[in-house]
Amino acid sequence: MELIDCIDGLFINVPSIPNYWITSRLNAAFKGHVTIWYAEMKEIHGRRNWSWWKSQIIQKYRNGTWIWKMTMSFENDKYSVDKDSSEWCLRQSKRLKAIDAEMNIQMRNHKLLTQIPGELEHAVKCRCNQNCTLDDIANTLQD
Repeated sequence: MELIDCIDGLFINVPSIPNYWITSRLNAAFKGHVTIWYAEMKEIHGRRNWSWWKSQIIQKYRNGTWIWKMTMSFENDKYSVDKDSSEWCLRQSKRLKAIDAEMNIQMRNHKLLTQIPGELEHAVKCRCNQNCTLDDIANTLQD
């Protein structure tokens, strides 16, 4: 889903960008079996705009099994002091966004804190408010 966010961001930041500049380069963004799926879809449906491709990608890959895998990955990746706090926060935040793209900052922070063990969780809660940034959480974990 990072690809979708990236491309949507391009259209927001550069509204004049032609659709075909993006859609003609999608094959370069895909890897593995997704390249085969893309080639087959392009052969069947021809040239389509980004909105169409976005809906096809979401329909194909954002299904119950995929969401379950993201949820399990999130739940199994508990924070520990031997992990890089910035990388851990970013990785977990991306998983949460993949699970629920509409999740607000407060809920994201709450869920992140549940993955931090005992006293460390309490320390982070004391130093960071519920609207803090990922950087705030990562820096607090590092301290």
